[in-house]
Amino acid sequence: MNCVLRRAAVLILLQFVCFIGFSQLTVTGKVTDKAGKALPGATIAVKGTYLGTVASSNGTYRFQNLKEGNYSFVVSFLGYESAQKEVKLSKSEEIDFNLEASAIMADEVLVAATRADRKTPVALTNVKKDEIVARNLGQDIPMILSSTPSFVTTSDAGSGVGYTGFRVRGTDANRINVTIDGIPLNDSESHGVYWVNMPDFASSVEDIQIQRGVGTSTNGAAAFGATVNLQTSKVASEAYAEIASSAGSFNTFKNTVKVGTGLGKNGFSFDARLSKITSDGYIDRAKTDLQSVFLSGGYYGEKTSIKANFFAGKEQTYQAWNGVPSVRLNNDEAGMQEYADNWLLSQEAVDFMKASDSRTYNLYTYKNETDNYWQKHSQLFLTHLLSENTKLNIGLHYTHGEGYYEQFKPNDKLSKYGLDPIVIGSESITKTDVIRRKWLNNDFYGTVFSLSHSFSTVDLVWGGALNKYEGDHYGKIRWMKNAGDTFLDHEYYSSTGTKTDYNTYLKANISISEQFDLYADMQLRGIDYEIEGIDDDFRDLTQKHDFVFFNPKLGLNLQLNNSNRFFASLAVANREPNRSNYTDAELGKTPTSERLFDYEFGYKFTRSNVFFEANLYYMDYKDQLVLTGQINDVGSAIMVNVADSYRMGAEFSGGVKISKEFDWSGNITLSRNKIKNFTEYVDDWDNGGQIATSLGTTTLAFSPEVTANSMFTYQKSGFTAQLSSQFVDEQFIDNTSSSDRKLDAYFVSNLNLSYDIKSNIFKSMRIHLQVNNLFDEEYESNAWVYSYNTGGTRYKMDGYFPQAGINFLAGVTVRF
Repeated sequence: MNCVLRRAAVLILLQFVCFIGFSQLTVTGKVTDKAGKALPGATIAVKGTYLGTVASSNGTYRFQNLKEGNYSFVVSFLGYESAQKEVKLSKSEEIDFNLEASAIMADEVLVAATRADRKTPVALTNVKKDEIVARNLGQDIPMILSSTPSFVTTSDAGSGVGYTGFRVRGTDANRINVTIDGIPLNDSESHGVYWVNMPDFASSVEDIQIQRGVGTSTNGAAAFGATVNLQTSKVASEAYAEIASSAGSFNTFKNTVKVGTGLGKNGFSFDARLSKITSDGYIDRAKTDLQSVFLSGGYYGEKTSIKANFFAGKEQTYQAWNGVPSVRLNNDEAGMQEYADNWLLSQEAVDFMKASDSRTYNLYTYKNETDNYWQKHSQLFLTHLLSENTKLNIGLHYTHGEGYYEQFKPNDKLSKYGLDPIVIGSESITKTDVIRRKWLNNDFYGTVFSLSHSFSTVDLVWGGALNKYEGDHYGKIRWMKNAGDTFLDHEYYSSTGTKTDYNTYLKANISISEQFDLYADMQLRGIDYEIEGIDDDFRDLTQKHDFVFFNPKLGLNLQLNNSNRFFASLAVANREPNRSNYTDAELGKTPTSERLFDYEFGYKFTRSNVFFEANLYYMDYKDQLVLTGQINDVGSAIMVNVADSYRMGAEFSGGVKISKEFDWSGNITLSRNKIKNFTEYVDDWDNGGQIATSLGTTTLAFSPEVTANSMFTYQKSGFTAQLSSQFVDEQFIDNTSSSDRKLDAYFVSNLNLSYDIKSNIFKSMRIHLQVNNLFDEEYESNAWVYSYNTGGTRYKMDGYFPQAGINFLAGVTVRF
């Protein structure tokens, strides 16, 4: 067994460690308002332990098997002030709570309709603010979430700053629904989320919920692997100012300034943040220059709140998205020369590749080969308490984005720009050096709403959204050799995309008994999508597509006692093809929508010092869009519907409080991810066309069979140390299951240290140190490949994305 597998085996064994003490005391009680009315659904947690439960339909709760000792019980309920009681437990006791109605409408109302709670039968992870703050030293949100179950991240620049992405259960980001305060964030056409457009957004986030699988109904893009639900910072109770600065490897710097008025006596509150992040990146020339602003203001009354958010980001990122060819990674001189021999790169470019570092090579050398984008988000929320049990939430939003990426194309054909040859004297020039920009200018606006009502045994939520997207895609020439200013700003292609996305859903959580709950969730979603114009290859893109999807979900929740919970659910999701699926499709072969049947079964065991969760899932896809190697009439790769594919697996999570200061937590996912009856297509350069090969059942690309995380945490007197480790099994980079085209397994550890200081000069100061890739593992987290046959031999052109070796970030945060 090699070193990686030995370390992974240790991690797996740790997953099943349990320390369960003997205990026999019981705490019971009831949660009511000041008038004595029961508050079903109130959350009761035991501070400093893993214990937590939800009040029953008559407001009662129960904790069993507690040891003698000191306990802190914390009770919270939406619309009420939280309450806390300290108890020295020496015998079984009854502890009641009478909650006082909140003086303001809480911010949690904004996300309540699309989030799951303790009774919702879905697999989920809640990431709290203190966890986000502990890792927020400049890296993007995907890197902050990397230790959650079934979660795999990647970074183009190799350092976690700039273009980053993630997959959940092997599902790529354009199949994962993301919302901010219930507002859709996914791009309407690509379905993706570009975190680089929201620099340092983590500094304005209160918490994050990740639902794996289809999850509950939400707004925006289809959830085909997970949903990520972000809530922005809550209203502060008092005025504050905060300065946070960090620096680290690769000339990475982050500076953040935050100020807030706190909640005034008149009910108003205002907050602001400015951030700037710069980094050279691990990959050669992979520089980033990121700036952002976040403004929030609102009125918070007893029954009504009005909140406005404005946040904007500006990014310039040097392009590193081509990756490092495997022949460069492996120092294969002959393989690198094949790039020139087979006309993939010029000899000059190949010579440069040979002279470059094997892990940090970047194909691009033109000084302004950059991606540039500006994005502005405006959001307005109204929340009103219609009655004691009825809440209304309405949100309006508008997002404007515009930007381009600039490219230097040496010796490019003029015909690619719709231009005739340039005639200079007797010479006719058909190829020349070109600098071009490809632009995207888009607007996204609409409304979301939810109306919730609680009966004694039934919680109902009705919600929905209506959103409109308008996008302009076009390309312009910035410079052309031998042409002077003749073709400056020549527009060589232009197209538009217009999309209307609407949905409505009804959710019901029905308490059958104190232990048993039934969950039903029905969503109707419609899409009207129209594309007009020509693509950069002069293909006519004009087309129109309409969909109406019905997405039902049904689940059961069984809470045997405060230690044992079971759930089961069946959910259906439908997803429309994205823009590139349509624009790259072979003529006459329009891709169809995808459908997912998601079966989930979960169990959770909780005691004061230990918890264990197990979740089994089977995700059955119909007509999933995958890459097969097929190309369209102009040679672009296309995604094709495959009839049958699936993901099945088991997710295990656990934690142990070894002592008052020391705890361990971790998770592991074991999975199988398959396409049935897969056929691969490889370009035949000698005879034209493609060679088709039937491969039977193969593994879905980028779907590791094992992912695992381990976190050891020590906390005492303001000092915190955490050692986190992640194992990701090998991943195939296409759908052929070929060992020649895969990412190797890797095991990476990170060390996080912090120390909190309190003073009369400031409220608090935190000193951070984060050491990433502690043991200097060499690994790649993402890749692409193109295969072709010539001369009877199969060749490939590929790009791998190496991640940085040992590197660090250090910072100081001072709050006044």
